[in-house]
Amino acid sequence: MTDRTTSDRTRRIALLGAPIDMGASQRGTLMGPAALRTAGLATLLENLDFEVVDHGDLSVAGIPDPSDEPPQNANHYREIQRWTRLLSHRAYDVAKSGAVPIFLGGDHTLSMGSVNAMARHWQERGRKLFVLWLDAHADYNTPATTITANMHGMSAAFLCGEPGLDGLLGKEPRASIDPGQLELFGTRSIDKLEKELMRTRRIRVADMRQIDEFGVAVLIRRFIERVKESDGVLHVSFDVDFLDPCVAPGVGTTVPGGATYREAHLIMELLHDSGLVRSVDIVELNPFLDERGRTARTAVELIGSLFGQQIADRPTPSNAILPGE
Repeated sequence: MTDRTTSDRTRRIALLGAPIDMGASQRGTLMGPAALRTAGLATLLENLDFEVVDHGDLSVAGIPDPSDEPPQNANHYREIQRWTRLLSHRAYDVAKSGAVPIFLGGDHTLSMGSVNAMARHWQERGRKLFVLWLDAHADYNTPATTITANMHGMSAAFLCGEPGLDGLLGKEPRASIDPGQLELFGTRSIDKLEKELMRTRRIRVADMRQIDEFGVAVLIRRFIERVKESDGVLHVSFDVDFLDPCVAPGVGTTVPGGATYREAHLIMELLHDSGLVRSVDIVELNPFLDERGRTARTAVELIGSLFGQQIADRPTPSNAILPGE
């Protein structure tokens, strides 16, 4: 296996907003990109010595509806279809520029376009894209299994090539990943039929019980080793409801018992140390539900850890006096 983690690193980051909010049951995530910018995302990354280019927010205004037959049990399919096609096209162009794309959402339907583009980009370069799904929800529903028909709960399944939304991308190439390249982390809400489908596909899930038993460090390092063994690269799809609601109240689908502030930072620090991260989603931030911008600031701080910001200097000098000595 060739070690490319150092040679593939880039000091350029591209921000691209996708203010999508019709994929969820509660509107308001369209304000997410603005909140992340206001919380200082670009400035933080620049202070970490990255060259940051903000490409602004995409807009689907004026894009005509495709002519395919919409599936049943997929709310707001037409609008999400326009977003997915546009985002996949633009994200692919950004990836070709060599910058690390950070996609600012928006609800989790964003990933249907962003991850598709990243998978296509890396498949063309002969490398597997692995996806770390930091989320309270599995998002592995299809139109045949969904209870709510909300499409943000179908994103992960779509990325793994599940049927039901086959016309979503139209002429835009579909670059599905193998289910073995998806890792659900922090999951604590899965529907019955969704769980059965995931069991059939052998989707890897590090749920909150496993996190409590083994700790985030063991589980994340195990996942990182799998990616390295395949000479893969990594996309982090970060849904802020992965965090406990007391840490991140600004989401429309809160689920108690999520990751703590410190656990989340440790995950991001370990991912940074791996040198594998090549693209990121930040999704489901709803400023309308936030408390004075607290969730947005927390999300920005976590992205800082993902890109090298240190909360404390971990290495201990050889002449340091350790506790108890």
